[in-house]
Amino acid sequence: MTVAEFASTGTLVTSGIDVGSSAVKVAVMASEDDGSAKILSLHAERIRRRDLRKVIEECYAVALGEAGADTGDVAYAATTGEGELVEFRRGHFYGMTTHARGAIFLMPEVRSVLDIGGLHARAMKIDEKSRVLNYRMTSQCASGSGQFLENVARYLGIALEDVGSLSLEGKTPEVVSSICAVLAETDVINMVSRGIKPADILKGIHLSMAGRYVKLLRAAGALDDVAITGGLAADVGLAEAVREKIAEDGAPIRVHTHPQSHQAGAIGAALWGAFRHRVLAKRSAEQ
Repeated sequence: MTVAEFASTGTLVTSGIDVGSSAVKVAVMASEDDGSAKILSLHAERIRRRDLRKVIEECYAVALGEAGADTGDVAYAATTGEGELVEFRRGHFYGMTTHARGAIFLMPEVRSVLDIGGLHARAMKIDEKSRVLNYRMTSQCASGSGQFLENVARYLGIALEDVGSLSLEGKTPEVVSSICAVLAETDVINMVSRGIKPADILKGIHLSMAGRYVKLLRAAGALDDVAITGGLAADVGLAEAVREKIAEDGAPIRVHTHPQSHQAGAIGAALWGAFRHRVLAKRSAEQ
């Protein structure tokens, strides 16, 4: 079905733009009155020191093109993350609410979310309607973020997309103990000088990060089905490390991942945008 055909049936086409510290993600969604929805397109662009507004414009244009839509077809453009840079937005939603909504859309069985972004990680306990009931967050300087892992990968000369699979090959991991990213990176430099294999370094880093995440989940009361979202959701080595730490801790947590988990924020923003649009339309009709 084309975007025009969607519009003729009363289906809302909305977009979600998640502006992160290292990437921009865009989701274009078709939503029905009964709350059901369908993904029309997803697109992401790494920022890589480019002009952020230009990256946003390019990413949005590609996502609309893949959906067969133009800006006039979008009933509501919603943002999350650093969304104030998106001048054409109609509304902005806090990251925790968008990741919660996106996680429920992708994995309806989950009741907790572990959002691992470029600058921090946060654990959220949610309900079936994606309302955030409790949460805990790492500090910005902690060595448990995507930016820290990206810096380590760059130092090791490894592409970020290869980090997860290489970590799975680690047999004798060297765990990084420091919670300070600067000191942790110094530990990595020392490991390299001692001849530690990159796979064991990455496995150790993943286990160190995972240990902090399990503590976050416990502190937030997120002891059930947990979805991993955010930029590091596609890191298979990190997901496996989280499972290992959960087993070691004995916590009653089941970890869920999805091929589109890294887009949960954008998906959630588009879905909340559809909800907001309908609320505003109803109020306008009643006046």
